[in-house]
Amino acid sequence: MVVVSFPDPLLRDAVGEIPGVEAVMWDPRNGPATDDRIEVVVAPYLGAAKALGAVADLPHCRLVQLQSAGFDGVFEAVPERVAVANAAGVYDAPTAELAIGLTIASLRGIPEAVRSGDQARWVPLGQRTSLADRRVLIVGYGSVGTAIARRFNAFDVMITAVASRARAGDELVDTVHGIDELPALLPQHDVVVVIVPLNDSTHRLVDEDFLGAMPDGALLVNVARGPVADTDALVRHAGRLRIALDVTDPEPLPDGHPLWTATNVLITPHAGGNTTALLPRMAELLREQLTRVAAGDPPVHLVRPIVKT
Repeated sequence: MVVVSFPDPLLRDAVGEIPGVEAVMWDPRNGPATDDRIEVVVAPYLGAAKALGAVADLPHCRLVQLQSAGFDGVFEAVPERVAVANAAGVYDAPTAELAIGLTIASLRGIPEAVRSGDQARWVPLGQRTSLADRRVLIVGYGSVGTAIARRFNAFDVMITAVASRARAGDELVDTVHGIDELPALLPQHDVVVVIVPLNDSTHRLVDEDFLGAMPDGALLVNVARGPVADTDALVRHAGRLRIALDVTDPEPLPDGHPLWTATNVLITPHAGGNTTALLPRMAELLREQLTRVAAGDPPVHLVRPIVKT
């Protein structure tokens, strides 16, 4: 019997009973665990990295299963002897939906229309930029980036994909460019969607040079992590560029921060994955993962492998 901790009863009930698994309740944000038998920790949805240091006190823990696709700060908190898996695939559709929504809203002037509506005023938007025929650059072509490209493909756009290294293309793009090609690619695109993981190589990837290379009137959409972009540089280029952000640095973005009132900036409060699709998709992933663990099979979606002794 594998002892698995769940951070909340809603998730535990959605997963249901799994043969060979004993479910216990523990949210590491609330303090140390009282059951030292725990072998698998399902991390809380929010604030996982800050809380998971408590895993070090669980002598039998061998796997932390995240409820996020990103894992920045987790390796520093979780002991090296414990493997870490992320929630790969769970956020593909919701994040892709938001990326498309932010793009269309920004290009078509939806924020301006809402502000006029709040004042009960009819203010024509004038001729706006269509998504059709735009050149779209997706920076970060993993599973979420591919999901974004698949949805953009329905809007008659021209898609270019960038990953950490160049590789062969797929059914959506002829080739995947390396991130070293960004300086040449950025001036050629009307919409740039950033969906890279946050690590040392992507911290402040979207900096003064990145934004400066984008043509006047182009749109930047960041659905990755806030620190991927230099906030001061975003403020400087707002107005010349359109900017749509689901993530910011710092986060939450403080009241009165210049980004809130910067020209042509649209901000949503890190809402990309938090939809009705989250709980059923997370439960499905956990059922698959815990069934494998209970059967003695290796976990999937590992971002830090099992340490062999």
